[in-house]
Amino acid sequence: MSVVGFDIGNENCAVAVAKRGGIDVLLNDESKRETPAVVSFGEKQRFLGSAGAAFATKFPKSTISQIKRLIGKLYNEPNVQADLKLLPFQTSEGPRGGVLIHLEYMKKTWTFKPVEILGMLFAHLKQLTEKNLESPVEDCVIGIPSYFTDLQRREYINAALIAGLRPLKLMHDCTAIALGYGMYKTDFSDEKTTNVIFVDIGHSDTQVTVVAFEEGKMTILSHSFDPNLGGRDFDEVLFRHFATQFKEQHDIDVYSNARASMRLRASCEKLKKILSANAEAPLSIDFLVDDKDVNGLIKREEFENLSVELLERVMDACCKAIKDSGLGADKIDTIELVGSGSRIPSITRKIASIFDKEPMRTLNGSECVARGCALACAMLSPTCQVKDYKVQDSFPYSTGVCFDDGKRRHEFTLFPKGSPFPSNKTVTYQGNTTSHCHVFYLNKTDFPAGISREAGYFMIGPSQASGAEKVLVKVKVHLNIHGIVEIESASVSIASRWGRARNLEVSGNYCVWTTLDEIRVAQKRAQMFAEHAIKVEKTKEKRNTLESFIYDTRSKLLSSYRSVTTDSEVEIIFETLQKTEDWLYEEGDDESETVYIRRLKDLTKLLDPIEIRYKDEIARKEATKALRTCIQENHLAANSLPPSHKKKVNDECIEAEGWLDHLSRLQDSLAKSATRLYFLSAISEITQALKRRCEAIFSSKLSLFKYDQEPVDLDQKQNPSEMQVEN
Repeated sequence: MSVVGFDIGNENCAVAVAKRGGIDVLLNDESKRETPAVVSFGEKQRFLGSAGAAFATKFPKSTISQIKRLIGKLYNEPNVQADLKLLPFQTSEGPRGGVLIHLEYMKKTWTFKPVEILGMLFAHLKQLTEKNLESPVEDCVIGIPSYFTDLQRREYINAALIAGLRPLKLMHDCTAIALGYGMYKTDFSDEKTTNVIFVDIGHSDTQVTVVAFEEGKMTILSHSFDPNLGGRDFDEVLFRHFATQFKEQHDIDVYSNARASMRLRASCEKLKKILSANAEAPLSIDFLVDDKDVNGLIKREEFENLSVELLERVMDACCKAIKDSGLGADKIDTIELVGSGSRIPSITRKIASIFDKEPMRTLNGSECVARGCALACAMLSPTCQVKDYKVQDSFPYSTGVCFDDGKRRHEFTLFPKGSPFPSNKTVTYQGNTTSHCHVFYLNKTDFPAGISREAGYFMIGPSQASGAEKVLVKVKVHLNIHGIVEIESASVSIASRWGRARNLEVSGNYCVWTTLDEIRVAQKRAQMFAEHAIKVEKTKEKRNTLESFIYDTRSKLLSSYRSVTTDSEVEIIFETLQKTEDWLYEEGDDESETVYIRRLKDLTKLLDPIEIRYKDEIARKEATKALRTCIQENHLAANSLPPSHKKKVNDECIEAEGWLDHLSRLQDSLAKSATRLYFLSAISEITQALKRRCEAIFSSKLSLFKYDQEPVDLDQKQNPSEMQVEN
């Protein structure tokens, strides 16, 4: 069973796994611990993660980023429209009111739902994890913002299913952070509860959670959030500032150029980081628009003045979390800051002023959610031994239900804000056995503006008791481990007819954006993309192999192959290589794998005779060296023999050396294009014969025999052309 935690942020992703001895954050193919949450579609290839980010400026209109902002959101929501204005890809409203993404890929227009793009990211992270662990990955825990609605939570699970994952739990980001913090901390007081507030300012949102820690236990007291306030909003302040400045100074309209906007936003993000440690920061971008270079400078004080409204919103989220927790600011023992947007000095100062103490940064802000999720996965896994530690989370919304049988409406509050979950609730009402059940979030003021408050729609009934009087309907509702509301069962009882309850049929949730059939279609499409990616990579590999062969062959013809090739051969091969190279960079740039293989085969066939000669030459040199070594060793060893035997050994060595010199003269007289396999065989035979005859002499055996099969008659002055040589 895999023990994996996934954190897909708005900008980057992280993967952590529980191993023997602790939690490890995995490295991606670039040996980095964070992977960009980007999917980019090139002309004929899809790029994910780091590769997707690398191609973002080349294919801006077909590069999908910040997909987390679009999951489970209505297209016409004001905040969605504000986000879409910052994103370069084309969108439209879907049939259920969601967002559809349109892009060009493989000379075809494709339409994707956000859940599919998120599924691609999950699949990419799954692949990275399996590569690291060298084992299949299915079970996992996934971090989500605490403000996610029922629909958003369902879409996250659907995206994971599309990727072939099985989420054991969707875990609130700050709950995961708190788990990683509390599980390993050993200095909690035994006498009182330790209250810690976690402030997580991410790329696009802010989450604040108050947690009470005790020995072996943590309880979430409150969740607060601003879903539309993050580090990117501070980047946007700088972006607007410089966009206005460049319009005035250089008459450059950055907003009308997608690539220029992306470059300026990236520079502003770097600028924000520089201002975190410096009083001022310069900005310089070459060829931003129409080959115009731009420069600018901003001071930290000016940046903070531009960000006053954003800073106040961070404070509002902190104050709300304190209020909802039932504690006072003076009861908070520690403040922990995490998230990419939390390093702005003015944020630290303002938070310190609320609690009258300095915030801490003991956690790795980019990894703590993934680590906590991996730890939660280990706690759910039967294969891992984890110390007992109780985690009690709370749900940030009040949830209500309405039963409508056409005659009467019955409304109940199911789970008040701050209710622990998972949790069960049973509601009973008198009415018809056939009813419409609507689940919704209460308290508009606690709910993010512009988002649908509907959490579910179910049908209950009918049954044979339909229309009877004094019908009592009992419905069991479950707020599950993911924070999703489910109708577990419904039953009816009529006192006048029978005493025991009878079950009513309960439909699935109709308030969904992705059906099971659509998940299967998305899985098939994902498989198609994966297979196409493999095909593209294989084709690219064959193309690169052909290209490398051309360069390597040129180099060898001018170096190692030169001694075994004629000028005419070199000329012919060079011409062929050049023609192939020209074809490769022009009409052959986008060919199939089969074509590249055939072209490589043709070149290899042309080079085979030269390669044979070259290998023969190398082998012949090695055989010559071995024979000369054998002659030298036997000459030296003969010094220990009696004179008569010494002479015999030396004579054998002289004779072998004579043959070797003779063969060398013969091979030197041959054309470069001649195949000289005969010489290699002859040298090997001479070496073996010399070894046999000398061994016989050293064994004190009378060895006056001659070579059994003389390779060449010394008295014969054979012409090289008469030898067994292949041209």
